[in-house]
Order: sequence, then structure tokens, then C-alpha cells
Amino acid sequence: MKSAAAFVVLACLLMVHVQGQARPGVKRCLCQGSPVNMVRLPRVEKIEIHPAGPSCENMEIIVTFKNGVGQKCLNPESSFTQNYIKRAIKDRSGQ
Repeated sequence: MKSAAAFVVLACLLMVHVQGQARPGVKRCLCQGSPVNMVRLPRVEKIEIHPAGPSCENMEIIVTFKNGVGQKCLNPESSFTQNYIKRAIKDRSGQ
């Protein structure tokens, strides 16, 4: 009887341990496919910057367009994106 109880406790502990581990092959990046290098700023409603982290190893920049047109991912390596981020930081620090 004691061995059966010990087995049940061990099995429960093993299940909790296995469920709590991250799966290394699964990535939850928001941007799928190829990102765009440039967008027209007057059409942009907001820009979200998601730094690299445990769920996605890439920095992601997501642009939401006005009037519910949709979203696009910007290429963080493009000169347009780099300049936009620098300008946004400069504008924020000047406030």
C-alpha cells in the first residue's frame, strides 16, 4: 500500500515538472513571414515594439494602420525603421 501511494505521489510530481518546462522548439513570434522595410507614416495609427525574449528571439515592430486596415511587421534592420525609432526617442526625450 505504501509503495502504491509513493508511486502516485512520484507520478504527480513528475507530471507537474514536465508540464512546467518550456518547449524549446515552440516559438510564439507575432510576426510571421517577411517584414516590410517601409510604411507611409500618415496611415499609421500606432507602432508597438516587442523586444526579444524567451518566447521569441527576434525584436518585433508591429505597425497598426488607421481605419482598421490591418497590421504589418517592420524590418528592424531597415534604415527607415532605425531612423523612425531614433526620431521617436528624440521626440520623447524633448518633452
